[in-house]
Amino acid sequence: MSEAPDDAVLRVINPGALATLQDRGRMGYQRYGVPQSGAMDAWTFAIACMLVGNDLNEAAIEFTLIGGTYGVESGACRAAVAGAFPVTLNGAAVPSYRAFDLQAGDTLRIGAGNIPGGSARGYLAIAGGFDVAPVLGSRSTHVRSGIGGIDGAALRKDARLRLRAPAAQGGPPQALDPRLARHDPGAIRVLRGPQDDYFDAKGWGVLLEETWRMSPQSDRMGVRLEGPRLPHKGDYNIVSDGVPHGAIQVPGDGTPIVLLADRQSTGGYPKIATAISADLPRLGQLRPGDRLRFARVTIDEAEAAVRELAGRIELLRSALRPAGILA
Repeated sequence: MSEAPDDAVLRVINPGALATLQDRGRMGYQRYGVPQSGAMDAWTFAIACMLVGNDLNEAAIEFTLIGGTYGVESGACRAAVAGAFPVTLNGAAVPSYRAFDLQAGDTLRIGAGNIPGGSARGYLAIAGGFDVAPVLGSRSTHVRSGIGGIDGAALRKDARLRLRAPAAQGGPPQALDPRLARHDPGAIRVLRGPQDDYFDAKGWGVLLEETWRMSPQSDRMGVRLEGPRLPHKGDYNIVSDGVPHGAIQVPGDGTPIVLLADRQSTGGYPKIATAISADLPRLGQLRPGDRLRFARVTIDEAEAAVRELAGRIELLRSALRPAGILA
């Protein structure tokens, strides 16, 4: 498709460690072996979308540990960065959690999330979204299977991203007080898993009483946990079954893995527990070496938590303010 001279194009000058296009995920296809994918931190992703006025089904660039550098090759657009990362526009510092307008020739740089309170993942949203065709109803990238996003791959240096509706948005750019964007602290809440009977009181004691660390071998597929061996009651093989988002799978070596957005559709190891959906965004922000604990809750408590999270996301809309009002 030929480009008109006034088409807006964002060029990837440096994609950072890992940057992919993600939206809410590819729903309804896991039964056919297609992974869900989608934003690892749905909370921060939603904030990025809201700051530029996008629907929450729109795609944004998810970046990991370091944001990278982007240039506006042509046209103009409104952008926002959500996540605790340092941001500069043409060399001058700009706050995250605040939308701003970009013109042709502008350069946006997102640094490393190693500042105090830094994030593992952040999101760059562009008003109107990216001119990328959905695959099975989603623009989310799943690198292992090579579907979605830009050629099914992580963003590459010099990639050119056409913007679908880049016209300047009405009204002033919006901003959010970063304190409202913070995740709640505390233990990751879990429900009993589908194979909890493969573990006795000793295994449950190890899961709930120990402090775990995120392994550097973790990725979008899952968080590998470092800590003591989590023992099975007996056998550790099962007939493969579906893997829900947040399932805590325990292979034969007793090392738990919390399976996340890019998880496989089925698995053959017992799942002792499942992290509740309200706490999945926090798991998406863990960095190698970060510590975490688990706490068991009831189904009623899990349902109340997800309703509360959905309500908080909607309340953020009313907390948006014109960027000039927030100091």
